[in-house]
Amino acid sequence: MCAMTPPTPLVVLATVDPVVRDTTVFGLVTDHPRLVVLRHDILDDEDGGRIRRVIVSGDGVLEDTEVPLEHACLSCAVREDAVPQLERLARDPRWDAVVLALPVGAESLPVSRALARSGRRAGSAGLPGARGLRLADVVAAVDLDTFADDLLGDDLLAERGLALTHDDRRAVGEALAAQIGHVDTLLVGGDRAAHPVASDLLDHLRAPDSRRVDGRHGVDPRALLRGLHDPARADRRADPLRAAPHPGAPTAHGVWTLDLRSARPLHPERLVAHVERLGNVPARSRGRFWVPTRPDSVCVWDGAGGQLSVGQLGTWGRREPDTRLVFTGVGDWAGDLVDAFGDVLTTESEHRAGLAPWLGRQDVLEPWLGDRSPA
Repeated sequence: MCAMTPPTPLVVLATVDPVVRDTTVFGLVTDHPRLVVLRHDILDDEDGGRIRRVIVSGDGVLEDTEVPLEHACLSCAVREDAVPQLERLARDPRWDAVVLALPVGAESLPVSRALARSGRRAGSAGLPGARGLRLADVVAAVDLDTFADDLLGDDLLAERGLALTHDDRRAVGEALAAQIGHVDTLLVGGDRAAHPVASDLLDHLRAPDSRRVDGRHGVDPRALLRGLHDPARADRRADPLRAAPHPGAPTAHGVWTLDLRSARPLHPERLVAHVERLGNVPARSRGRFWVPTRPDSVCVWDGAGGQLSVGQLGTWGRREPDTRLVFTGVGDWAGDLVDAFGDVLTTESEHRAGLAPWLGRQDVLEPWLGDRSPA
């Protein structure tokens, strides 16, 4: 009887800085000669969507190819190019580990989902990943030297030449916040003692069950290859219904997290009137809320890099509607957010009056939340 070949461990790497990505990749292939890296960049120009595929090992660049894509988006790139290439590298006897280095600014969540779906279709022993691969770890590499400015500043990816597509208007902080909130492991460069604010910010915002590894360039690749990524658990990290402060996060060096909670809904008109007080701020914020004009709808809140996104995500079902917004920032202005939150909540008397006064009332949030039919 032939022994089954164990699946090749795969690590997914996310960054918002091309230098951080390249130096992290260099460190991994230098420390692990039998590790190979598939690096993707999405090119969206007048010639249409293309992906630049670069394969790197300790011996240098092995392949550098541009491939046309029908859709210049990350999930399509994974499905159309990354999965077959990863499977090819897993079959190559030269390698015993593979890293997928995502385009700079790309979110890791849709990639891990796509790899998990591919693994289920391939029937690879029920393990998330493409055929012959085990998705061991999803990793974000960050540098404390630039972390606070990247997260709280208002630079756009497009302003740094890092937009994934021509219509990608995300802030750098938005992309960074999504990465650090989703991944299993944070590879952290820079001196913690020299950048205590950035270090505290990172600990406030990373997932409670994530692992922080200081000394990005000295990480042991084998430590990243032993695990098994759980896409369902990673999805829960990004779930607005589970938004909560990091337990035990430090409060020194001026970094704070506010957990603003109420059973009452937000007042739609006052939210529109005061949204800049809550949304156009140098803070990371996320959570959920409800409004009396659409009481069955879960409304989601996501802010970073001076940008705020609100939307509608299904219904509350059997869950009692509530409002919970978690803000993390730096400085002495947290009280302003508390005041603004109080101003946009419905009052106790408005809440006691119930939903009847809102029947037939204009829904001023429709431009942001869509029609009243839950998604």
